[in-house]
Amino acid sequence: MEKWHNKIAVVTGASAGIGAACCKALVDNGMIVIGLARRSERVDELRQTWPDDKEKQSRLHSLKCDVRQESEVIAAFDKIVKDFGPIAVLINNAGVVRDTELVKENNTEDLRAIVDTNIMGVAYCTREAFKTMSKNTDGLGHVIIINSVVGHKVIHFEGSSTNMYPASKHAVTAMTEVYRNEFLMHNTKLKVTSISPGVVRTEILSEEDWEKMKDFAALEASDIADAVVYCLQTPPHVQIHELTIKPVGEKF
Repeated sequence: MEKWHNKIAVVTGASAGIGAACCKALVDNGMIVIGLARRSERVDELRQTWPDDKEKQSRLHSLKCDVRQESEVIAAFDKIVKDFGPIAVLINNAGVVRDTELVKENNTEDLRAIVDTNIMGVAYCTREAFKTMSKNTDGLGHVIIINSVVGHKVIHFEGSSTNMYPASKHAVTAMTEVYRNEFLMHNTKLKVTSISPGVVRTEILSEEDWEKMKDFAALEASDIADAVVYCLQTPPHVQIHELTIKPVGEKF
């Protein structure tokens, strides 16, 4: 990770779960990290991960941003570049699920939240990061998208519907390949990686949902952060395009 030392990383959905774990891991590996979140105060609280290390605390910053709102994304990335410098790493982590069905009446708000966060949020953030990434004189730049196993295969859970979530993650799978092609089209050496975990124990599901799933094998958020670091430390000629991670014992 030496090549990323003091480089700028942006993590979306940074207030909890995988996003928070990525912020911690990247700071631990010498990066300057800006965590984007609607609950930005929770990113600030992550500094207590290093209560006696002021240097690491100084490398974690928060910025309030709802990735569903294009104007907020544009303003946030402009501020990051102005205040910290060119972006080297983008972790597209922000994502939501909703308890609904595609055929359920009056669910437009839920369906739109999934599409706007899981698809359009990735599109907005990657577009804005690319503005500076593509100009980095050292050629360094890596976009990582936190995908899902349901972005490759629709999985059904008895008695419930996964509604728009698998569709949004299938879109991300396609977008990853489009980004790979566009980065080549623009003659850059930027990398793009999709990381597709199985079940990860995070706040994306409620405690009630986790109680129903207590017999499910599950990953921890730190497992995905470790995978992010692994992908980032590959040599210049190596690009991990897709990385699937499942907990031992997962039954689907």
